Amino acid sequence: MSTVTPTVERNLHEMLRDAPMMNDSNTAVHSGFTNQQLPKPIKTFTNPEQESLTSPTKGNDSLKLPLAKIETIKCWGVSTYKCTRQLMYEKLGKTSRTVDKDLETQIDFLRDTQKKYSNLAKLSRILSSHFYHVVQTQQALGEAFSELSQKSPELQEEFKSNAETQRSLSKNGEMLLNALNSFLSSINTLCSKTIEDTLMTIRQYETARIEYDAYRMDLETLAQTPRTDANTVRIDEAQLSYQKYKEDFEKLRNDVEVKLKFLEDNRIKVMRSQLTLLNGAVAAYFSGNHQLLESTLKSYCIKNVKVSPIAAPWLER
Repeated sequence: MSTVTPTVERNLHEMLRDAPMMNDSNTAVHSGFTNQQLPKPIKTFTNPEQESLTSPTKGNDSLKLPLAKIETIKCWGVSTYKCTRQLMYEKLGKTSRTVDKDLETQIDFLRDTQKKYSNLAKLSRILSSHFYHVVQTQQALGEAFSELSQKSPELQEEFKSNAETQRSLSKNGEMLLNALNSFLSSINTLCSKTIEDTLMTIRQYETARIEYDAYRMDLETLAQTPRTDANTVRIDEAQLSYQKYKEDFEKLRNDVEVKLKFLEDNRIKVMRSQLTLLNGAVAAYFSGNHQLLESTLKSYCIKNVKVSPIAAPWLER
């Protein structure tokens, strides 16, 4: 049995004396901490998504949005598949398509009209661009004649007369260019805005027609299946989808018919006015009738302003 030396015993007494006071010695010995050193309770943090899943109300709300997106993507995929299949079967002659012959004739006429009017606008743009350079040349030629009339006394009257003629031609040419630009602007508006707006509705109508025929074919196919409970449910669902796309198709068909009627009335009105303007302006210009040319522009509220060259689009060069 070992004995404790006086030095070691003294050191133990000093350590005990310097130790901090403890309120509950049993607790301190058991836990290994004093009251001041006891660890604080640890607060647990949970993931908001996990918390929402544990809460029935929050979980349902958070799941609504992704489920709605999944359902939308699913419906889009099914509709795209049916429409693609319908188009393929139509090209292969394996199914029928809904055709409104009178409406199809009007649509074909409108597309052909837009094509021809676009070509008319292209030619008018080229004419306006070329004629602008003619007017610019006439102005330069008039200035050259005027300058020579001052430096050539022996030919002063001849140079002066030619200078006045070129100035008159260039002035009348600017007025004709204003008429050409007005004509071109009207055709561009008619082709790129008015007709294009109707064609956009027609494209929507054609898409609706494909959807309608696709779901009609589905309904006709299901109607030939045996009458089971499962098939009856599928037929009822197909009938609802068919009815929805049928209503969309008929609504767009009515919209197309109305737009075609208004477009035809507007086209005739605009073109009659612009063709009369162009014909009158060209005839007055080449007959040298300045007063008639000026009155023609005034009757169509066209101001005689300085014109700039109209360059053809780079795709047409």
